[in-house]
Amino acid sequence: MGTYQTLTEEYEALKHALVGLVCASADSKTQEAYAMANGEVEEKGGGAKAQIDILSASVSAQAEKAKNRLSVVYMTSLVISAVAIEEAEAFGKIRDILAGKAAAGVEVRIIYDDVGSIGFITPEFIKRMEALGIRCKVFNPVMPAMQIFMNNRDHRKITVIDGKVGFTGGYNLADEYFNIIHPYGHWKDTGVKLTGEAVKSLTVMFLEIWNLTEKYQEDYGPYLKDVTYRAEEQGFVCPYADSPMQETVGENVYLNVIKQAKHYFYASTPYLIISDEMIRELAMAAQRGVDVRIITPGIPDKKVIYRVTRSYYASLVRHGVRIYEYTPGFNHAKQTVADGRVATVGTINMDYRSLYHHFENGVLMYGYEAIMDVERDFLETFKKCAEVTEKYRQDKFTVVTGIDCILRLFAPLM
Repeated sequence: MGTYQTLTEEYEALKHALVGLVCASADSKTQEAYAMANGEVEEKGGGAKAQIDILSASVSAQAEKAKNRLSVVYMTSLVISAVAIEEAEAFGKIRDILAGKAAAGVEVRIIYDDVGSIGFITPEFIKRMEALGIRCKVFNPVMPAMQIFMNNRDHRKITVIDGKVGFTGGYNLADEYFNIIHPYGHWKDTGVKLTGEAVKSLTVMFLEIWNLTEKYQEDYGPYLKDVTYRAEEQGFVCPYADSPMQETVGENVYLNVIKQAKHYFYASTPYLIISDEMIRELAMAAQRGVDVRIITPGIPDKKVIYRVTRSYYASLVRHGVRIYEYTPGFNHAKQTVADGRVATVGTINMDYRSLYHHFENGVLMYGYEAIMDVERDFLETFKKCAEVTEKYRQDKFTVVTGIDCILRLFAPLM
């Protein structure tokens, strides 16, 4: 799979600063990829401060290199009680860095989803950002009158710096994501850093959302210039976007990874509300001898959705799928790995909203050393989970209750 390498000095420093951060570099003909996983920091003494410091330092280190433009987008998981940007400690340090870069002449943009930020930032947030020289937008503002597009939220989480460095994953800029506060126990999340040609895909995804509300479409060309990079691994990385206005790319990626698995398939998701097709593929994989495991939260952020998630356990374990609940708290990571050869990291939950209603994005990796770090993160996380497979094999769980049946009818809205 290749060898570990430190490809940027600032990342090496950050890696040592945050104890427990799973990190690997993978450089191919097209780009470098760094897989990162958060989950052990607090127990090992790094704590919330270390997580905020690494986030701030990472953005600052890359931003210091920014000569022309810095495009940033942080958005929510499409549930109303979730957050996108919360004007608190986590966002504060990043805001100061962005304001400094804007003052230095760097083009800085922020876009956030309106539903996800309700109760955390006010409409004046945009004015405050613009006063700092930061271009700011809200995606799909909530309107008094109900309309069909209100259900289509932006769940993408993308940061792009100069078209050379990109970040994506499950993180939003809110204190709970960095374990500054603990409303749902310990928060578990993952993300990936990309450099090289593949960053262009993240740039296009950002500009696509930004331009949805523009009268005239801007020219993408200036943001898609060729970059210089060094290839040291023969791998394949494909950032991909999903949209309610096109084919279900996110679901198709998951289905194909499951279909191709020969030995094991591990998935991590905060919500498990899936289609019959997904259930069938997971079941058939387990029945052909693949070790299929799914990690869900141990402490829910939304109790009704958690009940619906658990209602799918019995039908899966009956066919050999193993279910784990992350007992320290809330598992927000959206990632998969199969056979040590393929992995995905991104924003896409295994639920109807992410798979059918949201604007989403992810990264598919093949043949990279970083994939083994995703796998190691799964193996470490399993140790902190309670396996509930045998519990849901019991007769009392084999029949879906009437309440669960009714709730499932509203699954597309959850």
